[in-house]
Amino acid sequence: MCFFSIVFISACKKESQPLEKVYRFDKIIRIDGLNRAYTIHLPANYYESSDFSLIIALHGGGGNPRQFENTSRLSEKADAAGFIVVYPEGTGVFPTWNAGMCCGYAASQDINDVKFISLLIDQLVSAYKINPGKIYATGHSNGGMMSYRLACELSDKIAAIAPNGCTMVVSQLCSPKRAVPILHMHSVNDQHVPYKGGTGNGITGIDNPPLDSVLNVWSLLNNCSIPAQVAVDNSRYTLTEWLACDNETAIAYYLTKDGGHAWPGGLPGRDGADVPSTAIDANDLLWEFFKQYQLP
Repeated sequence: MCFFSIVFISACKKESQPLEKVYRFDKIIRIDGLNRAYTIHLPANYYESSDFSLIIALHGGGGNPRQFENTSRLSEKADAAGFIVVYPEGTGVFPTWNAGMCCGYAASQDINDVKFISLLIDQLVSAYKINPGKIYATGHSNGGMMSYRLACELSDKIAAIAPNGCTMVVSQLCSPKRAVPILHMHSVNDQHVPYKGGTGNGITGIDNPPLDSVLNVWSLLNNCSIPAQVAVDNSRYTLTEWLACDNETAIAYYLTKDGGHAWPGGLPGRDGADVPSTAIDANDLLWEFFKQYQLP
């Protein structure tokens, strides 16, 4: 009888051990009759800590969550720095985001990607240990365009944005509810979305607004009292800043002199794609920038 009790207690202890820790999930949320896919990556310290920041990482046109995760290497940064990153997926055979006047299927079918991201944020905050005041958006190309639209329409949920290799192409008046901090990264060699504006050689088929104009508009929206000033200008990049904006926010614009239409410090998006800039590291810059800001 004594031996049986010992065995039984031992078996119970084994069954009560915690389940295996999982750090990456591929999931679907159904919105407006569409299955919207996303991949979420939890940092290495997720199960031992709390109060995590969330970065929404939006792939470029024709990309997907796995591709952007691999080429941006943002999950590696998430593990090192301790934040959660989610990679949502656009719509269409050639997945795109409806950033306003661009791009592809999402724009032509007027897909409500703002609603998708808004509901995704709600779901993730309820399911994971995320601080709702520490939610940020970044993206490359069409994904960067989408992050600008989110800044215009979801400023009550997104604390700051860090777009790369894009411009703002919203089709309606941008009316954020608060000043939105912006870190923009671009290359002088980007022929897909030229920083000086124009159609470029990409598939957008639109006249891309020049970045100086876009960021000057945001300086007005953010009520920045110190206009554009060059903080750094060396052989690798130029950094232009708009400072003393409402709620102690700022706008920073890194224009690299190497690379092309690619994620700085990452990997080429596909075979034959532009080589990423090595003058800056997008992941390091965006994380240091995001850490400065939090919604009340």
